[in-house]
Amino acid sequence: MPNLYRDTAEPGPSTYPLEADLNADVAVVGAGFTGLSAALHLAEGGAAVAVLEAEEPGFGASGRNGGQVNPGLKADPDVVEADHGVELGRRMNAFAGGAPQFLFDLIARTGIACEARRNGTLRAAVTPRQAERLRVTAAQLERRGAPVELLDAAAAARATGTDRYLGALRDARGGDLQPLAYARGLARAALAAGARIHCGTRATALEAVPSGWRVRTACGSVRCGHVLIATNGYTDGLLPGLARSVVPVFGAIAATEPLAAALAATVMPSRSVLYESGAVTVYYRVDQAGRLLLGGRGPQREIEDARPIAYLLRYARRLWPQLAGVRFTHAWGGRLAMTADHYPHVHEPEPGLHVALGYNGRGVALATRVGAALAARILEPGLPFDLPITPVRPIRLHAAWPLAVRAAILRGRLRDRLGL
Repeated sequence: MPNLYRDTAEPGPSTYPLEADLNADVAVVGAGFTGLSAALHLAEGGAAVAVLEAEEPGFGASGRNGGQVNPGLKADPDVVEADHGVELGRRMNAFAGGAPQFLFDLIARTGIACEARRNGTLRAAVTPRQAERLRVTAAQLERRGAPVELLDAAAAARATGTDRYLGALRDARGGDLQPLAYARGLARAALAAGARIHCGTRATALEAVPSGWRVRTACGSVRCGHVLIATNGYTDGLLPGLARSVVPVFGAIAATEPLAAALAATVMPSRSVLYESGAVTVYYRVDQAGRLLLGGRGPQREIEDARPIAYLLRYARRLWPQLAGVRFTHAWGGRLAMTADHYPHVHEPEPGLHVALGYNGRGVALATRVGAALAARILEPGLPFDLPITPVRPIRLHAAWPLAVRAAILRGRLRDRLGL
């Protein structure tokens, strides 16, 4: 079973490996949403940019995720302000809450064809405790002027086509897109703006030099004033300690064949995207072709067919029994980066060295905006940033992460079953 996005996206732009030494203002390591957005905005600002990508644009989580454009951070707005102080916390909430608008404006401005729809995000409650938490979150968002609406069980059933939920919180800022098509479109836009993108080119070493930095690869190097590392769940040893500052977690998604029109009208008829409030969330949407895409935690490895996520297929048919005869034609997975505090991490460990990673499953809009904001900061050094800039802090006992992730998933599933 292949990746649906690879089967349906337009081919990516032509690129070639780096096979020489070159000079640039900025070297970007990683051609996901963060790196490509940064490259585009840097090139539009007049900087000479070279993107180094070990595979191809959108290879990682950027081209494999659920396609949900969700607003905000993982924590509730009041918690963000308590964790980071009122002044920075307010800026963080505004920055992350406005990320979908930034994304949709960018798509419109650059003409990227990626099935983008601003159809809202639903956060759904299965248990009474989750429903109460939704009421708390809704009140906090309403105080900040967010366009949110609480749905009772009946309204949630009308929106989703299932009676599974006690209620849902709808946020009109959200939506969806075809993520690999978006990543490839960002790459084309960055190239058109003057950036260079070298795929099949892994950055192997990072050296400080008198004029800034040199990034080495197998067949060449980039000498530059600034380096941006944007490798997220595929972070390696290029910057010591960075890979140990995040936990790589695998997500998995299955997609049906296009549903017949009458059937498609009964499955997520609102066409909002949805994620459940549980500790181990399930998320889904219906795309423009009428396919149901359903995702959740899979095995901690890549998957090539739906057998390792049979529980998701069973769950889909529990939500909508009318799917009993429908085929799931695609299944795939990928690696994303989770942080210990569930906030995205931005680092500037040395002058001219910038890092952004760890979007905790909210990277479609947020990574796009972080990349643009870092581009602005590189173009105008010292510009205030709307996320905390922190030291790189390796996670203690990081080598045990596979066991820790499995334990956390089992613990989360138990808590969800008990309604905690």
